[in-house]
Amino acid sequence: MIKVIGVRFRTAGKIYFFDPLTFDIKRGDHVIVETARGIEFGTVVGDIREVEEDKVIQPLKPVLRIATERDVQQEANNKEKEKEAYKVCLEKIRKHGLEMKLIDAEYTFDNNKVLFYFTADGRIDFRELVKDLAAVFKTRIELRQIGVRDETKIMGGIGICGRPLCCHTHLSDFIPVSIKMAKEQNLSLNPTKISGVCGRLMCCLKHEEETYEELNKALPNVGDYVNTEDGLKGEVQSVNVLRQLVKVVVENGDEKEIKEYPVSSLSFKKRGFRKEKIELSAEELRALELMEKQDRQESEEKNEKPQRLERSERSERHERGERTERGERYERGERQERPERKERRERGNRPERGDRREKNMNVDSQPKRESQPKLEHQPKTDGQLKAEGQGKPHYRRRYNNDKRDRQREQNGKPKSE
Repeated sequence: MIKVIGVRFRTAGKIYFFDPLTFDIKRGDHVIVETARGIEFGTVVGDIREVEEDKVIQPLKPVLRIATERDVQQEANNKEKEKEAYKVCLEKIRKHGLEMKLIDAEYTFDNNKVLFYFTADGRIDFRELVKDLAAVFKTRIELRQIGVRDETKIMGGIGICGRPLCCHTHLSDFIPVSIKMAKEQNLSLNPTKISGVCGRLMCCLKHEEETYEELNKALPNVGDYVNTEDGLKGEVQSVNVLRQLVKVVVENGDEKEIKEYPVSSLSFKKRGFRKEKIELSAEELRALELMEKQDRQESEEKNEKPQRLERSERSERHERGERTERGERYERGERQERPERKERRERGNRPERGDRREKNMNVDSQPKRESQPKLEHQPKTDGQLKAEGQGKPHYRRRYNNDKRDRQREQNGKPKSE
């Protein structure tokens, strides 16, 4: 177990863990911490508590200090500067004629970087825009493209229920939502009724999903036949999930009558899920499938974003001349431990020793080429020549003369003197 505190950097933002060290930190305090973006000003959302080490991303960064009045004043000044930065960026976007919608501007606490959030239908070439913004603000500029759900989370608004949006008030992460959840809750599958302000399926469909699944297990399906406590048998016409009531069409003599019974007074074969035939037009079905597809794409892009950010951070460190951990180890002369031979063999898909031995045996069993005949006059080695008091140049000259004499003998000519 390890002691941590949860820190949040914006309203309904994600909660990050930090090491409180010896500070007496309470819920609602403001702290100064170091993140991947630099020095940040955050709000503590809980008291110091212990969590398992598996739930903490290592290394756990410590809290630098509890925010002072000066830090709070600087954060307020940054908020004012963000409004001016937003206006300047908006003018530059109009000047360059870029098809992008600016959502928000954000300063880091130490003013080391300015972040601009925007939405666009496709990829935008904003290199010239970044140059202009860097010339104005004299600091690092980062433009980050976000999705429509993130846009709604930042902007906020009022939902069809009349309350502030869930994503803007209390949802830290977006939860995957599917059409099955609307079917389980017996809602209309009209896209205009089950989609939120962002145009995607409403996040609140997930809130009561587990409750509806549990309640539906105790109810019969519409169209099933049940036996009542009156000794009658009838067909289920409709069900009330929350009140656990069932309307049954029963035969009373020659007439049919609709009666309502609590589910506890009925006997039927229980099923784990409800099956209903829902008729949808082709346009409604396409609209629902499109919303699900867009939600999946946004979730995939969000999972890939940390990897892209990590690559960009590495490139920024390289531009600033900062050495990576691997480079520092190399300079200190520390070698990284190599994996075991078995692991390296598996990684390289190399054959086992037995297979290689068989391969070598097969090579040995092949017929060998005939070796060339040995020369009658073998050249002397350097050691022999040295023992005779002869040097290396003389050995080379004598060897060449012997070779020339052998060639002349083969051609039928006399030896050279």
